[in-house]
Amino acid sequence: MNDQKTAEKIAVVLFNLGGPDSLDAVKPFLFNLFNDSAIIATPQPLRWLLAKLISTKRAPVAQEIYAQIGGRSPILDLTNAQGAALEGVLNKTQPLAETKVFIAMRYWHPFAAETASEVKLFNPDKIILLPLYPQYSTTTSASSLREWKKVAERAGIKAETKAICCWPTHPGFVKAQANLLINAVSSALAAHPDSNVEVLFSAHGLPKRTVERTGDPYPEQVMMGARAIVSAAHTIKPEYKNKFSWQVSYQSRVGPLEWIGPSTEDEIKLAGQRKASLVVVPIAFVSEHSETLVELDIEYREVAIHSGVKNYVRVPAVGTDPDFIIGLSDLVGAALLSPCDPMPGSGCAKPCADKTGACPHALSG
Repeated sequence: MNDQKTAEKIAVVLFNLGGPDSLDAVKPFLFNLFNDSAIIATPQPLRWLLAKLISTKRAPVAQEIYAQIGGRSPILDLTNAQGAALEGVLNKTQPLAETKVFIAMRYWHPFAAETASEVKLFNPDKIILLPLYPQYSTTTSASSLREWKKVAERAGIKAETKAICCWPTHPGFVKAQANLLINAVSSALAAHPDSNVEVLFSAHGLPKRTVERTGDPYPEQVMMGARAIVSAAHTIKPEYKNKFSWQVSYQSRVGPLEWIGPSTEDEIKLAGQRKASLVVVPIAFVSEHSETLVELDIEYREVAIHSGVKNYVRVPAVGTDPDFIIGLSDLVGAALLSPCDPMPGSGCAKPCADKTGACPHALSG
């Protein structure tokens, strides 16, 4: 008789936005995006009609954008690479468990329902939900986690489940970003030694009324992360303390609503007026996609050149940087040990100020 205990099975689900895998997929991808109540709060059926109208209107422009990067989004391939790297680390750091990483995208394949079916077949003892959004927002992490809860119930998944809500200042993420920032600042200084270096931590924007209506903690967490990254960069390379200035800005504004600011495009123009060298850090994106490869690398680079920026350096997304992947594994390990849910990845402390009413820690008391 074999008395050997069966290894505990752990499923880690990585969440991301997703992206069209062909030019024909652009319009339905946009429809799925704008039909999400977290993006457009209008009730159905009006939201469905608005999503149809907006996706039809925006599809040609979006198709031109994706055509510049091969006719498809690279985000699924890059997320798969992150998942494979994370699974490799977890199976070393959790040797007594069988850990498998799954990918769930919000607005294109693999949708959460598809992934839930795969997780059900794996039959895990525990599930850790890990949004690949460093900063929590009602429009990203909350939307993905809410969708997962719905499809997991439908799939009959009964395993113990914990969600990691946010990790804007987690050491692994911060260290990876700080090293990339140092490399970029070094490049800018080498190209123009006498020019001031300005750093923009560019994050995807949100409508101002979304933040005001929900108390969304996203802007505060973006700022928290930027401060932590700059502090880490100064610790790693103390001689750079006076070599650059920095601020947070926001990109990807669409529609007539007022968005949180300042805007990245406006700040690039101001940097040009000061004849500065500019380093742009995509602080809210952990994978390359249209907002980095087209908006930052092509469109904003042209703005910088025409505005008089001395040198424009874009910091790459953290991708599969070893420090970042180890950081994600630490988050999973902490979640497995933590008694609370949701949690920021280290204990049960609430990371946001009380004013950010949408923070899940505030909601859970």
